[in-house]
Amino acid sequence: MKQAIDNKLVQQASRMRQLTETSAGTPMGTLLRKFWHPFALSSSVTAGKSKAVRLLGEDLALYRGESGRAYLVANRCAHRLTKLHTGWIEGEQLRCMYHGWKYDGSGQCVERPAERPGSETGIRIDAYPVHEYCGLIFAYMGEGEPPIFDLPRKPRFEEPNVLLFQRQEIWPCSWLQHAENSLDAVHVSFAHQIGRVGAFGHAITTGIPELDYEETSAGIRQTAVRTMDGKSQVRISDWTFPYGNHVTIPNVKEGLPWAESANWMVPIDDFHTIRMSLRAVPSTTPEADEEQRRYADECADYNSADYHDELFAGQYPDDPLVRLTSAQDYVALVGQGAIVDRVSERLGSSDRGIALLRRIIFREIDALQAGTPTKEWRRLEKPSKLFEYKKAETEA
Repeated sequence: MKQAIDNKLVQQASRMRQLTETSAGTPMGTLLRKFWHPFALSSSVTAGKSKAVRLLGEDLALYRGESGRAYLVANRCAHRLTKLHTGWIEGEQLRCMYHGWKYDGSGQCVERPAERPGSETGIRIDAYPVHEYCGLIFAYMGEGEPPIFDLPRKPRFEEPNVLLFQRQEIWPCSWLQHAENSLDAVHVSFAHQIGRVGAFGHAITTGIPELDYEETSAGIRQTAVRTMDGKSQVRISDWTFPYGNHVTIPNVKEGLPWAESANWMVPIDDFHTIRMSLRAVPSTTPEADEEQRRYADECADYNSADYHDELFAGQYPDDPLVRLTSAQDYVALVGQGAIVDRVSERLGSSDRGIALLRRIIFREIDALQAGTPTKEWRRLEKPSKLFEYKKAETEA
């Protein structure tokens, strides 16, 4: 009997481990490579410059040609495997600083100065398509032609008269913990009340919500209804597969319009995640807009991981919104470990969103492994109203 239980636990652990493995050739890594991934701020690399990045377990060089166009290639020269991002840009091409081998944006070697001319034609390194959207750089790392860049788009980000703010943080834990947290509406009533209560904690009532989850063409619609003072507070997340959380959040100051926020939990590798955020704030007055920009600039470089010891000692930032909510989530998620032991969890009925997400991922992985088509995820035709108050229903 004990042997049977032990065998079952081993099988469960192996199955759960699949969910967090992001490198090429793994089931989850293969599934993730079917999507566009935001991995860098557009402002992080200027024309004629390059930088090292890591995405889905691969070390890459992001560079802009002299035209300003962005390119993404493997960060190893095919010659002696030194880092390519340490080289320099010539036109739209990247030259290795070690022996001068030069590559174009498709990964093709175009010159080997110390070798016979023409011998470079058979040498190529990996390269991936990129797409810039609203100040973020996305990459497609899958096989064949990339899908049309449509699933990550949100109407609000493309409207006139909105202020767009981008930021990123890098945290030392699996991307899946972030994704599951975004489908866990109950944590808002607790985690975002710890340390100090900011604009978000005040705006969302602390009552335990009634929850509903529905698979959509784009991902999962999460609905959390909280009742307070005779009103029902309805908060919806139009969550986009495989890890995009699209919600509305309060402004820094009461009375200013709420913002729409998209947060992508992008796997750097199995143990690290880039949290890419894009906020759209309606423009109001020149003074208010300037205050929004000033606050965004103050928060731009905040990374909770830089304050790990202070946060786990209960020292939260004196901030009304962005830094505070980030710090509260950081303690909850990194506190689970680099990869949470899902076999030892004790899930409850309030974890239906997490259970649904795992079922969907396993369905997609199983389809890939069986050689059958996975779901063709599509942007929602009609976005949900993400936040509203309704008169609470009363019993007859």
